Amino acid sequence: MRKRQNNIFTGIDWILVLFFIVLVFLGWINIYAASVTNTSGNILDFSTLYGKQLQWIGLSAVLIIIIIAIDAKFYERFSGVFYIISMLSLAGLFVFGTSINGATSWYNLGFSSIQPSEFSKIATALALANFLNEPNKDLSNFKTQLNAFLILLIPAILITLQPDAGSALIYFSLLFVLYREGLPGIFLSLGFSAIILFLITLYFGFTSSIIIVFSLITLLVVYLLNTKKFHLNREWPKVLILYTFIGLFLFSVDYVFNNVFEQRHRDRFNIILGENADTRGIGYNTNQSMLTIGSGGLTGKGFLEGDRTQGDFVPEQHTDYIFSTVGEEWGFIGSSAVICIFIAFILRLISIAERQKSKFSRVFGYSVATIFFFHFMINIGMVIGLLPTIGIPLPFFSYGGSSLWGFTILLFIFIRLDADRTYEW
Repeated sequence: MRKRQNNIFTGIDWILVLFFIVLVFLGWINIYAASVTNTSGNILDFSTLYGKQLQWIGLSAVLIIIIIAIDAKFYERFSGVFYIISMLSLAGLFVFGTSINGATSWYNLGFSSIQPSEFSKIATALALANFLNEPNKDLSNFKTQLNAFLILLIPAILITLQPDAGSALIYFSLLFVLYREGLPGIFLSLGFSAIILFLITLYFGFTSSIIIVFSLITLLVVYLLNTKKFHLNREWPKVLILYTFIGLFLFSVDYVFNNVFEQRHRDRFNIILGENADTRGIGYNTNQSMLTIGSGGLTGKGFLEGDRTQGDFVPEQHTDYIFSTVGEEWGFIGSSAVICIFIAFILRLISIAERQKSKFSRVFGYSVATIFFFHFMINIGMVIGLLPTIGIPLPFFSYGGSSLWGFTILLFIFIRLDADRTYEW
């Protein structure tokens, strides 16, 4: 092992840095297109949205230098402190927070607002990596599983109570990281099964769902009996428990949907399931976004030539719906190019995570890749109408200082850890 040289940029993965620069640049020019009111406007007008975003980008450069300059071991040693501070900042919102769009998710600093949930993802990823890096942490062990789940559940619950259920979903995506590190696959299977059963029950109703699901289970049992991989006289208690558990779950769906979910969440699920078109109400944003993307055609209308973008047809287009600007002005070809860049970026993150020699760095790297992937997947799915609107930003594209800084810190901590993979501490 070589000792680290004094040059702080030694070992930096410049391909990841290039992806960052490209995505931030593309994000900014789309924010410019979505918010400019005068095509001859000054790009350095810091009173505008694009001008403010440019300031955040400039400050991000300072942040990057600081992150790279700090010793990589620092992030491991103080991961617990970061996590505690982050959880306190989330809890403090219930006393000192400011409500925006119905969610108390922001601290008003006067000159700007900050959203602590964007930074708690970093702290949670560091805490999870540090926990799994401890000796004898086997995810096949119940106690280890419980502690790992608690690390994810605490911020998820605090954010859900704001209420901001969309942002809380990102923490559950880290279950894939746990699976990579040895969590039994049954947990993921149960999670996916619960989602599918929930949606089936909403769409078909309780009675029809019972008939469909129980019939499928019965067919599976009969198939296993015929292949002699299953002995009913010995396994019948498990089958009975399975039927009972699924029946109770299906029965609870209607209660949860009507009494736990808020009306806005019920409306969005109804739209996705085709129960309620509502293109003038709760579905207005998504409908306008789809129309705007579709209007771009194959090659797009050209930069600043999107009449629907310039006409402000899509509310909040510079934030959650920024991809509709890409679709209108750059068309199918441009949109596909942006998606390909994101996919290549995420694959690069996974590749670098896999080459780590430190378990801490590997777990954190997979957490970074997972967080970016789910933000990308959910935001794009939301904008094109495949998923409910849940207010998740597109990394480096959506307007906002908290979002930009959160993703920048997350990425460059990993870049810093990767730079030290072949050096002694």
